[in-house]
Amino acid sequence: MSDDAPVVNKKVLGVFALAMINVAAVLSIRNFPSMAIYGWSCIGWYILGTILFLIPISLAGAELATGWPEGGGVYAWVKQAFGEKGGFTALFCEWSNNLVWFPTVLSFTASTLAFALTPNLASNPWFMFSVMMIVFWGTTAIAYFGEEASAKFSNVGVILGSIVPSLLIIILGLWWLGSGQAIVLPHFSFGQVVPTINLSTLPFFATVVLLFAGMEMAGFHALETRNPQRDYPKAMALSAVIIVICTVLATLAIAIVIPASQLNLASGVMQAIQYFFDASGIAWLVGPMALLITLGGVVNLASWLIGPAKGLGIVAEEGNMPPIFDRTNKYGAPVAVLVIQALIGSVVSLLYVFLPSVNQAYWILSAMTVELLCIVYILVFAALIKLRYSQPDTPRPFKIPGGKTGIWIVGGLGLFGTTFAFIVGLMPPSFFTSWVTYVSAVLLGTFLLAVPPLVFLKFKHPGWSKKTQGGSNP
Repeated sequence: MSDDAPVVNKKVLGVFALAMINVAAVLSIRNFPSMAIYGWSCIGWYILGTILFLIPISLAGAELATGWPEGGGVYAWVKQAFGEKGGFTALFCEWSNNLVWFPTVLSFTASTLAFALTPNLASNPWFMFSVMMIVFWGTTAIAYFGEEASAKFSNVGVILGSIVPSLLIIILGLWWLGSGQAIVLPHFSFGQVVPTINLSTLPFFATVVLLFAGMEMAGFHALETRNPQRDYPKAMALSAVIIVICTVLATLAIAIVIPASQLNLASGVMQAIQYFFDASGIAWLVGPMALLITLGGVVNLASWLIGPAKGLGIVAEEGNMPPIFDRTNKYGAPVAVLVIQALIGSVVSLLYVFLPSVNQAYWILSAMTVELLCIVYILVFAALIKLRYSQPDTPRPFKIPGGKTGIWIVGGLGLFGTTFAFIVGLMPPSFFTSWVTYVSAVLLGTFLLAVPPLVFLKFKHPGWSKKTQGGSNP
């Protein structure tokens, strides 16, 4: 970015806008049917995820972002505790897992849009790929215009695409209860809330813990708020309340109306929605709902697309990556990183749509995204604990209560949840005949996607630093 580039006031995000960044990243309607299969015990699973991850990451993010609000999110936090290698590794793992995850949310968005038009389109690879590319590059274009444009899009999009559909499902569930309609779940008892944990459900544990992944996304935008120390904790609390209420109640609303057998047979979230709306007598709303959920998928993608990219730009600005990764425009958007990840994501999407024979390989890649996210959060929780000892006097406008005992409880719960999720994430699905091959492939792939920061730092060149470039990028 040249020295004469216009100065942009980045402090544009209020509490609501910051909270919507988290809600956009975390609240996903496509998870509701898969959770509703578990009936009343979905409450227990959600409670487990809330205790072992949502509450710890919310509290950890609030303390870390207000204590070190210099921008960069997980990079800045982990770097303070474990140096450049640790911070760079945490951020890169968060960014590289997106490259494999992008096609899954893109395919969900495209198939949902197909349902609003003609469901058969979902089986047309050209339609799927075309929509996926329009959405992917369209959200990249929005990110090009910087924080203010992205925030406005997220504010409107998350309300229309995630919160409104969730509330509509909840309202219909309440109407169903009040109208005396048959409830497909057995009579409620507290015993049924307790989830069944055995070898068959253990892999599901990793999914539950990471259902709330993304709560740290607002940390990348800490400097774009008027008062990070005041606004960030409020935003974390607001987003957590919205996410938990919408997720739990909407899942239960689906569970009480749709038999578990129908949910098992459903090939996607819109089939479940159609069953639900047909049973409620408002089938005409299925099309508009599909359009809203499509918008929700786009916003979900956009929130993950810009956050880690901003962090990577900060890493490059500090001279830890080649200057090309530091290219920004007059809006302060990391254009080079945005284009690079869009190109890689497009190639992976192309393989995902047109080479269905790679399903097993893609399953391994999906497992790698779980492992990479677990590495990120393990480092974040470890940094939370260490910084209480290594930098006890650093002002923290929001501080987890209870002193060192409190920090060990919060950080310990988070470390346990994410470490256990990492371990069970290595358990292969039933169609893999060789456990050793599966685990070896996942671990090797995870290593290859996590190690580039060490390579960059090993070959770090003085010319990468802005200071040696006279303070400007070409």
